[in-house]
Amino acid sequence: MIIAVDAMGGDFSPQATVQGSIDALKRSNKELDIILLGDEKRINNILKSEFPKNIKIVHCIDEVTMHDIGSKILRTKPESSMVRGIKLLKDDKADAFISAGNTGAQLAASRLILGKISHVKRPGLAVYFQALNEKKILCDVGANLEVKPEHLLQFAIMSSVYLYHVEGVKNPKIGLINIGEEPNKGTEIHQQAYELLSKELSNFIGNIESRNFFDSQAHVLVCDGFVGNTMMKFAEGCFTTFTEMVRNNIMSKARYKIGAGMIKPALDALRPYYDFEEHGGTPFLGVNGISISCHGASTAKAIMNSIFLAEKSIRKNLTNDISIGIDKHLGAIS
Repeated sequence: MIIAVDAMGGDFSPQATVQGSIDALKRSNKELDIILLGDEKRINNILKSEFPKNIKIVHCIDEVTMHDIGSKILRTKPESSMVRGIKLLKDDKADAFISAGNTGAQLAASRLILGKISHVKRPGLAVYFQALNEKKILCDVGANLEVKPEHLLQFAIMSSVYLYHVEGVKNPKIGLINIGEEPNKGTEIHQQAYELLSKELSNFIGNIESRNFFDSQAHVLVCDGFVGNTMMKFAEGCFTTFTEMVRNNIMSKARYKIGAGMIKPALDALRPYYDFEEHGGTPFLGVNGISISCHGASTAKAIMNSIFLAEKSIRKNLTNDISIGIDKHLGAIS
């Protein structure tokens, strides 16, 4: 199994990407080879004497930044670590590609180089999160700002396959993010989507309001990318702000500090459930290959877990099984 890693992608690259790759090789019990793409000198400066035999470096002279326009990088930066890494996947010289760089650029390059899975209308970007005792997927979170009902149906199908493959959730319940629970709520697209999902998916449970984002019975929640991205970032901001408020209050009084010490073990036990580093990145669902996008602030731990996610996605034939799931509902797609 060969995984290509964009060593230059992310806020903490190449240190985090290189170290995460080394850590993955140390902890993986599978036959694994990693290709690091980027500035060879900078990568070697991090590796130094610790150069695992199953790491290969591919020197790239271009680097995609967060300011690059995604649709243009194939023309403007063809020798970048991102473009060359995705081409390795296309040419069957790698089984997966991972980057913590420009998400829009990675999506555009993945769509243009890899193409879409047969009959997929729009690839979607999904995010995994833990809510109470449920494992959930929200899709789309930024790839498609405007959608049609058939796109939402395909997001639900692809996310269901993904959640089963990586987390073992069988026959996950599907919910549609909307402004109310009733079928006639929302825009015309939402109403049509409700009707289509009800008709095509036996596990569709209806509309889900944003206030029930974390405690609904749905395992897969679908929406357009504008709504999904806004919800995701709002949730991240709320969690960060709440944590800081608790910390400030604890530090304000001595008796609070004593009490904090008693509940710290319980809080520490919860941390892995809400830490994006524990899950790693997420693949673009619907592109014809395993192209995984990571958080821009990914540390070595997040990169390592993204590599493990890539391993699991490859072993369980995620791309092929998404194709099978999509084909079952071709009659509903215009």
